[in-house]
Amino acid sequence: MAGLSMNELTTFRWSFEEDVYHYRSAGIDAIGVWRQKLSDFGEDKGIELLSESGLAVSALLWAGGFTGSDGLSYRDSLEDAREAIALAGDLRAGCLIVYSGARGGHTRNHARRLFRSALQELAPLAGEHGVCLAIEPMHADCSSDWTFLTGFEDTLELMHSVDSPHIRLAFDAYHLAQDDAILERLPELVPYLALVQLGDARRPPEGEQNRCRLGEGFVPLRQIAQILQTAGYDGYYDVELLGEDLDNRDYAELIAHSKRAYDQLFGSQAVDC
Repeated sequence: MAGLSMNELTTFRWSFEEDVYHYRSAGIDAIGVWRQKLSDFGEDKGIELLSESGLAVSALLWAGGFTGSDGLSYRDSLEDAREAIALAGDLRAGCLIVYSGARGGHTRNHARRLFRSALQELAPLAGEHGVCLAIEPMHADCSSDWTFLTGFEDTLELMHSVDSPHIRLAFDAYHLAQDDAILERLPELVPYLALVQLGDARRPPEGEQNRCRLGEGFVPLRQIAQILQTAGYDGYYDVELLGEDLDNRDYAELIAHSKRAYDQLFGSQAVDC
């Protein structure tokens, strides 16, 4: 098993340098890098700092918006994605998270065609840089600004239509595991997984993501952990916690709690979350 990663969205207010220092000090194995923070710090300096710290990069967040929903043209979004792929390669990131963009005014079929065309164009470049493109579907009640993919069935169908070894799936427990039926299908997803993101919730999203500390919500994290271990998943588990209920949390305490929860989920030690 690759180990525990902390996503920089979890520590939203900290700088890139603070994230690296505190994650490493807390014994975290890897970091989910947010492009904005890295850009603010300086990409070359950031790559050097990561190398010195010993932190692996589980994922780079993010590229996408190929449907034009974020104001960029299709070609501009492709160019941004190419830059992200090159950066992910320089970081030796486990994957680059990719969002399709919202459906917007497109028909669903046209939105799918746009995203599929983008993936077909980007997959060879990803291969050249040793990068995996990880498509992330989201819960339908908070996906409208990000993606039209709201379940793994549609996502797998799209992946199969592109048919590239450089395109895989990012499984966020917060988004996908609020449906109990996913547990039965989870083992068949393992061969397609680039990353598993850990999140929990006390209630389903209503327009905005609102997560809670691991183990304090209704997402069946223990069952997910057991299924993934049994099915042979050996990638990173990236903790992504954000939302109103976490805005005033002490980040150092949140990291420590996440690590204890992870250790409990995966049997490293018997502790209370």
